[in-house]
Amino acid sequence: MKTPQYTPLAASLPATVPFVGPETQERAIGHPFAARLGANESMFGPSPRAIAAMAAAARDVWMYGDPELHDLRTALAAHHGTRPDNIVVGEGIDGLLGYLVRLLIGPGDAVVTSDGAYPTFNFHVTGFGGALNKVPYKADHEDPEALVARASELGAKLIYLANPDNPMGSHLPAARITAMIDALPDGCLLILDEAYIDLAPDGTAADIPADDPRVIRFRTFSKGYGMAGLRVGYGIAAPGLVQAFNKVRNHFGVGRIAQAGALAALADQDWLAQVRAQVIAARDSFGAVGLANGLQPLPSATNFICLDCGQDGDFARRVLQALGREGVFVRMPGVAPMDRCIRVSLGDAAALAVFAQALPKALQAARG
Repeated sequence: MKTPQYTPLAASLPATVPFVGPETQERAIGHPFAARLGANESMFGPSPRAIAAMAAAARDVWMYGDPELHDLRTALAAHHGTRPDNIVVGEGIDGLLGYLVRLLIGPGDAVVTSDGAYPTFNFHVTGFGGALNKVPYKADHEDPEALVARASELGAKLIYLANPDNPMGSHLPAARITAMIDALPDGCLLILDEAYIDLAPDGTAADIPADDPRVIRFRTFSKGYGMAGLRVGYGIAAPGLVQAFNKVRNHFGVGRIAQAGALAALADQDWLAQVRAQVIAARDSFGAVGLANGLQPLPSATNFICLDCGQDGDFARRVLQALGREGVFVRMPGVAPMDRCIRVSLGDAAALAVFAQALPKALQAARG
């Protein structure tokens, strides 16, 4: 019997995913985690108005969603003071990254990112045969100047930068982003991942004209809006690039319920402000637990914090594994020297109590 004839590129790739999900880990250990603090989800949840809108939309789920996402794109354009032809919506930022790489990157095309940055982007670049080039972080921040210099050297077609950053939670001021865009080499597109921008300090979001052809900004309903399981993200870009997505995107990929939920969430900015306040308070409370146990919380502009364990990556991995045995799911940066940290998503009071009880036991186990 003839087997599937994979492309040489597909045949050469490992069958791996960027993240091992908590559900996979729970199946391996045979019980659920007591505190799910590893995936940067919002435990503070979505707007009640969004929940109601999704429940109402469920009655009509026998119909496909609008393939043009007209109402959601129109609302997003109004929210950002631009036009619907500047907005593309897709299955989370992850899905949109895949479409963008498919549009622009062929085998051997140079792409630049930071070593240790969000791995799903790397997954897409590798999957389409691009040549992935990395520069190191600088003092726990992505380094815009080094990214641009490397792209200029290679003639790169794409640069990826997240602001605020995952996995470190750090952020760059708007002026650094604006200067980076002005320094881009000709023909190079900046992917500015702003997944956490709703939770960042004022002055983080750069004032970028939506029609600027040098940059595409990605945002999401997964973080501040608390709907990670819905998979709705969007991009803000020049109309020509937005239109190009229609060549490759799954036109029915964002379903009717998802469109209704995102539209209602966007309309409830009071809920987003409330979540932002809860996240800011949780940064302090989770950071205090770290300090009480001899760990150093790093400044964060996101819904997670990195706790510096004060040793090397091997020690931090032992802490992470011991936390897992105590029923707490967390993750950590994967590249030195950032891997001296564990990364803890911020949660509610119940999750904080579980973490506070588990951390000293995990540290004792890690120290042997």
